[in-house]
Amino acid sequence: MRRRTPTAGLALALFAAVTATLTTTAASAAPAPVSAAPALAAAAPDISVTNVQAHLTQLNTIATNNGGTRRAGSAGYTASVSYVKAKLQAAGYTVTEQYCSACTYPSNNLIAEWPQGPADQVVMFGAHLDSVSAGPGINDNGSGSATLLENALVLAQQNPSMTKRVRFAWWTDEEQGLNGSEFYVNQLSATQRGYIKGYYNFDMVGSTNGGYFINRLTSTTAAPLKAYWDSLNLQPEENVEGQGRSDDYSFQQAGIPTSGYAAGASARKTSAQATKWGGTANVAYDSCYHRSCDTTSNVSATVLNRSADGVAYAIWQLAVGGGTPTNDFSVAVSPTSGSVARGGSTTATVSTATTSGSAQTVSLSATGAPSGVTVSFSPSSVTSGGSATMTVSASATATTGTFTITVTGTGSVTRSAAYTVTVTGTGGCTGGQLIGNSSFESGSAPWTASSGVITNSSSQAARTGSYKAWLDGYGSSHTDTLSQSVSVPAGCSSYTLSFWLHIDTAETTTGTAYDKLTVQVGSATLATYSNLNAASGYAQRSFNLAAYAGQTVTLKWTGVEDASLQTSFVIDDVTLQVG
Repeated sequence: MRRRTPTAGLALALFAAVTATLTTTAASAAPAPVSAAPALAAAAPDISVTNVQAHLTQLNTIATNNGGTRRAGSAGYTASVSYVKAKLQAAGYTVTEQYCSACTYPSNNLIAEWPQGPADQVVMFGAHLDSVSAGPGINDNGSGSATLLENALVLAQQNPSMTKRVRFAWWTDEEQGLNGSEFYVNQLSATQRGYIKGYYNFDMVGSTNGGYFINRLTSTTAAPLKAYWDSLNLQPEENVEGQGRSDDYSFQQAGIPTSGYAAGASARKTSAQATKWGGTANVAYDSCYHRSCDTTSNVSATVLNRSADGVAYAIWQLAVGGGTPTNDFSVAVSPTSGSVARGGSTTATVSTATTSGSAQTVSLSATGAPSGVTVSFSPSSVTSGGSATMTVSASATATTGTFTITVTGTGSVTRSAAYTVTVTGTGGCTGGQLIGNSSFESGSAPWTASSGVITNSSSQAARTGSYKAWLDGYGSSHTDTLSQSVSVPAGCSSYTLSFWLHIDTAETTTGTAYDKLTVQVGSATLATYSNLNAASGYAQRSFNLAAYAGQTVTLKWTGVEDASLQTSFVIDDVTLQVG
């Protein structure tokens, strides 16, 4: 799992250095014995933890033979890819290597797809295969990689009837900033992203003093993972420590539903968790996190086994059928975005396809249109395999800005696709606030941001709500960006851009700006801040954007950090008020 350099003070409890060597055995990390899983998981196979451990032994040997590491771009990483790839090819998977040219250490992602089930209904399971330079990375993240490998092999061996396509991925360069998974997601077309109905991430699932954590615990996507651990009476908790720090974040930023298992990293187990799960309170979940001692002895067989079986249960619940195909269809919109001026309209084509079973009648509808914008379909229902024309019309007083419209097809099941519309003004002034998702509480759209920037990490407090934009804070050479395109109406008397900024730094200088945040409108620079502006709390910054009336402009924040001593630029509550 990627480490984010914490801010002094705020993250002490979460990322404090481990000063005592963890001697707890795998068995001590387990809670009191519970009965076997009930019939809930009867249809899913039992994944042999012995086989998972055998894969970990191979990865540990690979590291030993290659300088003690499996870091992305190293010989140890290349050998790890070869080991996993050979197993998958022998089992009958369609396997590809994707070269990540944008990675810090250019190297390959490994993608394996089981060639059964509808190709436009994909459930994806991923884990990063690379380690840090300091060690072999057997818990972080051989444990997730080996868990997925054995699940993939069991799926191939059983070869059940599939209702969805299952795709596995082993990512490179996660430890340098989630680069492999981000590269993969960015290479997907909008249609290909729409095919992925859920992404499940597994990063450190065998920690010796482990807990039972699930990403987005209460989401629909997490339901099968939670159901299995609930059947063992494990009482899982939200994976707060891992938010924004592993490869699920790359998919989350693209609007793909995500979840996953984790057993904990450098954060310390609480007394309540030790009572519930066993193990030692006030000791890190993994005392060898990012260290050379992260070997095969640094894995709890109990935690690993429960994670592996939970993955199998999720695969069977999500993608395995009884042999009779259900009637199903897909929905797509082309083009995926458009622009409409007040008083005007634009069109797009909504296409449907029968993906399994028989063709069926599909009724079309849309949600998410802003005030003054209507969406209609001609015809309003089609037989799957057919298409309709979608017309987006804006009134003379329609709300301007960029919005996501969800196009839904309803038949025996419900399928949807996204369409982005930008509404522009035609003169006159309609006052209001133009920034979409101004407090970052509603996911990433319509923001464009570097991986990990939009986050609810407790290491930096939001000004309001839980989310904010956190640029830099790594303590190493790094650049983060945050931007949003905005249509600024003409004819208004005031145009005020405002945002709240907190700057936190470990720099000690009083005269040199080592780390900088630049605020731009298009190519013009509004302001530059640096480590010299650090202060407690948030300060409001405001600018007059009257010069950009009648234009569509991109607001952009760029944080650039030098090679040492972190500076965090934390932004919240961004508004562009016109009137």
